[in-house]
Amino acid sequence: MTSIEIQEAKTHFSRYAKRVKAGETIVLCERNKPFAEIRPLGAAKKKVRLGVFKGAFTVPDDFNDALHEFERDFYPDSAGA
Repeated sequence: MTSIEIQEAKTHFSRYAKRVKAGETIVLCERNKPFAEIRPLGAAKKKVRLGVFKGAFTVPDDFNDALHEFERDFYPDSAGA
């Protein structure tokens, strides 16, 4: 990944466009602070694989139950019930 100042990018845009076409990612900076990224369109797409972690862990039955500590802190009148 290459970082360049915006003025450098403006001056040599076609040179950096060729590098992006070749697969490189360019980070644009202003006063050495990055603010944008130029990358090939295909680089932004990732295939999502569903079910990769199937069977790797189990969700407990009480996963959505309220924690007693939160009930006590936020609803002090009903915590004893």
